[in-house]
Amino acid sequence: MTNNNALEEQVDIALDLAVHLLTTQFPHWAHLRVEPVASAGTDNALFSLGDDMVIRIPRAPWATQQVDKEQKWLPRLAPDLPLAIPVPLAQGRPNESYPWVGSVYRWLGGEDVQAGALDDLNQAARDLAGFIRALQRIDPAGGPCSGKHNNYRGVALSVLDPTVRRSIAALENLIDTSAASRAWEAALEVPSWQEAPVWVHGDIHGGNLLIFDGRISGVIDWGLAGVGDPACDLIVAWNLLTGESRNIFRAGVGVDEATWARGRGWALYTGLVALPYYLDRNPVIVRTSRHVINEALADIAEDAN
Repeated sequence: MTNNNALEEQVDIALDLAVHLLTTQFPHWAHLRVEPVASAGTDNALFSLGDDMVIRIPRAPWATQQVDKEQKWLPRLAPDLPLAIPVPLAQGRPNESYPWVGSVYRWLGGEDVQAGALDDLNQAARDLAGFIRALQRIDPAGGPCSGKHNNYRGVALSVLDPTVRRSIAALENLIDTSAASRAWEAALEVPSWQEAPVWVHGDIHGGNLLIFDGRISGVIDWGLAGVGDPACDLIVAWNLLTGESRNIFRAGVGVDEATWARGRGWALYTGLVALPYYLDRNPVIVRTSRHVINEALADIAEDAN
C-alpha cells in the first residue's frame, strides 16, 4: 500500500529511459541486454540486465527513500539469513532525464509465489518461520525505526486506526464492514509490543517470495523494512498460509498470544487499506486483499467458537 494519491504521482518508466540511465551512468554494462520485467508491484519498474542482474527504478518520490536504506542494510542482513535476498551492486544518481536514484541488483532466480506453485505449503511455513526468526536475531542497532519511511510497518496498531476506519467506510457493500470493524477494534485492544524492537521485512506475501524447485528460495522487495514490532511479519500467515500450514508457522515463529493477535490485526489492516485503494487499478492486489480479509475474519470466527 502506498501513500494517498500515490498512483497519481507515479511516472512511467519506459525501456528507453532505463537504457539511457544505464549507458550514461554504468557504461561498463551498456553492452548487456535490457528487457522489462513484468511485476504487479506499484513502487518500482524492473528491467533485467544481462543474464544475472536487474535494474530497479522508483516510479515515485516516496519509493526513492527505499534506495539508500536497501543499499546500506541489505548487504549487512544477507549473510545471516537462510533465504536469498537482493544484493545491491550499484546505485544510480539523478540526471536531466530522471530526478531520483535507481539501483542495480544481482538477479535472484525463480518465480514469485503468485506465478508459481509451492510443492509443500507446510514446508513453506517452516521455511518462512525460520527466516523470520533469523531476521529477528540480527542486531537492530542503528537500524531505521519503523515509521513513515516504511509505511509504518512495525508501529503500534493504534497509529493505523484513522486510516483503517476510512477504508472500512469506503468498503460498504463490498465486504461485511460490521465484522471488519469488530475485528479491528478487537485488534486494537491487544497489548502492544513491550520488548526491544527487532528487524522486520514488513511486506511478506506471495509477490515478494521467490520459488525454486517448488520451495521458497528468496525474499525480495525490502522497501518496507525497518526495526519495530515483529507482529507485522506474521501477515503471511493469513495472506499465504491456511489450516495446518498456519499452525506450523505459528509454532515455528514461537510468538505469544498477543503478538499473534496483533499479526492478525496487521493482516486485516493490509487487506482493508489496499482493497479500496486499488479496487479499479490493480487486480492482483485486489484479489490478495479480499483473500487476506476473508482469512483473517474466518480465523477470528473460528477462535470465537
